[in-house]
Amino acid sequence: MEEKSWKGKIVFHVDMNSFYASVEQTYDPSLRGRPLAIAGNPRERRGIVVTASYEARKYGVKTTMPVWEALKKCPELLLRKPDFDKYRKASAGIFELLEEYTDMVEPVSIDEGYMDVTEAFQKRDVTGLAVEIQNRLQRELGLPASIGIAPCRFLAKMASDMQKPLGITVLRKRDLPRKLWPLPVEEMHGVGNKTAEKMRRMQITTIGQLASTSKDSLKDRFGVNGGKLHERANGIDPRDINPEAANEVKSVGKSTTTAYDVTQRQMLLDILKDLSSKMAERMKRKQVCSSNIQITIRYNNRTTITRSRKLLNPLWNEEDIYHEATALLDKYWDHHPVRLLGITGLDVIPLDQAYKQLDLFTYEQEIQKEKLHRTMTGLEEKYGSRVISKGFPQRNEK
Repeated sequence: MEEKSWKGKIVFHVDMNSFYASVEQTYDPSLRGRPLAIAGNPRERRGIVVTASYEARKYGVKTTMPVWEALKKCPELLLRKPDFDKYRKASAGIFELLEEYTDMVEPVSIDEGYMDVTEAFQKRDVTGLAVEIQNRLQRELGLPASIGIAPCRFLAKMASDMQKPLGITVLRKRDLPRKLWPLPVEEMHGVGNKTAEKMRRMQITTIGQLASTSKDSLKDRFGVNGGKLHERANGIDPRDINPEAANEVKSVGKSTTTAYDVTQRQMLLDILKDLSSKMAERMKRKQVCSSNIQITIRYNNRTTITRSRKLLNPLWNEEDIYHEATALLDKYWDHHPVRLLGITGLDVIPLDQAYKQLDLFTYEQEIQKEKLHRTMTGLEEKYGSRVISKGFPQRNEK
């Protein structure tokens, strides 16, 4: 590669390979080179696979697969329960190492982040820098990583996915016709299954076809996001690396002040229902979830209390938020008149980091919820948002 041909910004996307499994292997070297899955409730052979080592993936073991199915594909599969204290500690070590090279490091999840190495490149060759970072992560922390090198965030992310594990891939604009455009459109970062299905109906099956489709027609079909996808397919992504981005969304909340003193439980539940709907919409818009729900109650004498509950499973949908908020209200409301009620989701994380420790029964429930959500979304898209009136199952009144 001709290093002097680099002009403008240089971005690395550092993506740890099979992160949870790799961390477990650093704590227990006997697990190295063996098929390993991190999963909920491994003792009872239930739950779902959170991540799997590459040795396990060779047998077809995949993330979100029920444990019973993973064991069927790989009878020798080793199972370990997730230990998030270990993973957070390992993650901190990763980003401390990356920050030795540049202050422009943006974590986007526990096991991946972006680096703007434009300044560091002035002193050394860019691929050599990537090799050094990859080698240090492996040698000092025992953790394998793939690194994508590109002039923008999107291309760096796509590049890091091209060679796993332990890959280093360069993806510049001149490489797009050969490396990016032949890929199926559903492999493009930012294109989900629903969007890919709509694109296929437009005869768009590859990223190259997306890149050559009229930007205006994509905006007509997909809104603002259609224009962004068109730009990224053509290697255009003006987003800067923002080291503060990880701290920007810490909580999502919604509150309302009542016009008069409220003393009836049902009226408070109606308020919580409305707040839950608005909060779920905000979380959906920000693509985040919460594992710690808090309610705020202000009484008519201006005394204010906040009470929260940490949850095993992150939540983001309206019904779950309402259920948790109701439980907190029933536990902590002292039946004095209320003038303000609020719900806040604390410990917010991006939705794609959410981990749910599901047993088989809950897993089936989640699948049914997702099917129902897709059906409702389809009806709303066809007939309008007012076609469906949402409700909640009645719970025992106190």
